[in-house]
Formats: sequence, structure tokens, C-alpha cells
Amino acid sequence: MKNNKKKNLLRLGLCCVFKREPIKFRTTTAAALQKFNRRGGLERLSEIVLHNANSLKEALEYCGRNQIGAFRVKSELFPLRTHPVAGYELKELPEWERIHSLFKKSRLFAKKHDIRLTFHPDQFVVLNSPRPEVVVSSISELEHHGEMAEFLGADVINVHAGGVYGDKKAALERLEKNIGRLSVRVRERLTLENDDKSYSPSDLLAFCRHAGIPFVYDVHHHRCLQDGITEEKTMSAAITTWDREPLFHISSPLNGWKGKNPNRHHDFVDIQDFPEHWLDLTVTVEVEAKAKELAVRRLQQDLHRVKYENIKKIYISI
Repeated sequence: MKNNKKKNLLRLGLCCVFKREPIKFRTTTAAALQKFNRRGGLERLSEIVLHNANSLKEALEYCGRNQIGAFRVKSELFPLRTHPVAGYELKELPEWERIHSLFKKSRLFAKKHDIRLTFHPDQFVVLNSPRPEVVVSSISELEHHGEMAEFLGADVINVHAGGVYGDKKAALERLEKNIGRLSVRVRERLTLENDDKSYSPSDLLAFCRHAGIPFVYDVHHHRCLQDGITEEKTMSAAITTWDREPLFHISSPLNGWKGKNPNRHHDFVDIQDFPEHWLDLTVTVEVEAKAKELAVRRLQQDLHRVKYENIKKIYISI
């Protein structure tokens, strides 16, 4: 899915929700809807989705004001959309026309302000599961994300490879087979990310090149699950899998690299964890930090300082 518009250098991405800003997304559960009849349940869901549509617009306006170049859209914009009992079609929502209008405004705002939109479905999306019912559920969820991505103008639906199940080769073969079951609008947005326990970059890069799927490089995961390939070489290989602006992930360990459970994310990103060879790339870097917008703003400041110091060093050396 090519994006031929003018690109900026390094853009930072905010993920889903806010720490301090009064911008909230709502959800519900199937159990909570049991007290309503079908019509009442749809009215309740419609109210929640309408609220979320307004919140998305506010989120993008925040990004626009603060030079944040990308926003990962929360997957639960439409709570329970694919639930086997409480699920629904979008046009069943009483306020669907207003909801659709708000999403259209968000799409136009994002396009005007060059804010990239992405999705990262929850971990229960496992395309390579040996259990058919899990695969069917995963495909249903991805098709829902494809629909959302289409009318919001998002160009990424990012997933992990899934489990190993005792045979990594067979698991990847199942993954490829089940990717083939997805619609075009999902496949053209689908990306694959390395994780911190099962699939390193070297496990997935050849697969991505073969399957024509862009590779999302998570450097924190790579540091947790090393494969003997340098970060710089992995970065370069990852970029070659993209036909549009590459997407990377950055985060820092909660208790430091020598602490317990380095896979857990810190509130902020330590500038020392940001690869220097990323600084002049034209890429999107999503900031996976618990302090959300506060972490993005701090990283913006730190990167600006580092770039200024590097320029100053060059000037002095001349």
C-alpha cells in the first residue's frame, strides 16, 4: 500500500491513550450489556462509539498541536464488534451516520496535518494458532480492523507472529497460509513485528520478504531476544521490506537492562536507548511508554537536544 505524499524525517508516534490529557476512550463488556435487550444494547454501544469518535478527533487535534506525527488508534473504538453474541454491524448502531461523519473528519484532519494512523490489534489475534476457532476469531478481528483502517485512512495493521507451538517452521507455514485467507484491504496494511520471547528479527525478516509483508522493527524486543545480528544491520534489512514509510518501535526497560524483567516498559524512553543510527531516517517511531503523551513530548525534547549537540560537535571540528 504505497504512500507517495511528501514525507518528513523522523516522526514520533503516540500509542492509543493519554496519561494526563482529559481525552478518554470508553468500552464495555458483554456481561454489562446483558441487562439490555438487543435494541437497548445497540443504543448503549452507539453512545460509547460516538464518544470514542469524538475522542479520536480530540486525540488527533492534540497530535497536530504538538507536532506528533503519528497516532496508534485504539482497537476498541467499537467495543464487542466481533463478539459471538453481542457483535453487530456498524449500520445497526442508531448513531452510525454521526459516527461515520466524525471518523471522516478525523481522516481528513490526519491527512491535512500529515498524521499517520496505525493499528495494533490485541494479543488474542493469533493467526498461526493450531486451533481453528482461534484462527477464525483472529481473522474476524483483523477484518474489523481492516474496515476501520479503510475509513480512517490508516496504512498499518501490525501483528505479532504468534506462538511457536514446538515447531517454529510449521508455525510460520500456518501463518503464511492464514494470511492468504485475509481480504485485500487487510493484507495490504498487514505488518509483522518481532517479539521478546518467540520470534527475533532473523526469524521473521526472510518470511516478510517472501510474503511481501513489511517488518516492524521493535528494538527493545530485539535487545530482549537477541539473534546475533546487529541493530544497525537489522534496521537496514527492515527498511527494505517497506513500500512506504517504515515503522519502528522504541521503549526502555522498567528496571533498567540489568534489572529484573527487562521486557517490561518504563514510563519514559531513556535517550540512551534510542539508536543513534535512527536519527536521520525517514521513519515513524512509535513510543511504547507508559507515560504516553508525556513520554513522547520528553523524547521530542531529548532528540532535539541530541541533534543540536551533534551539529555543534561537527561545527567545532570544522
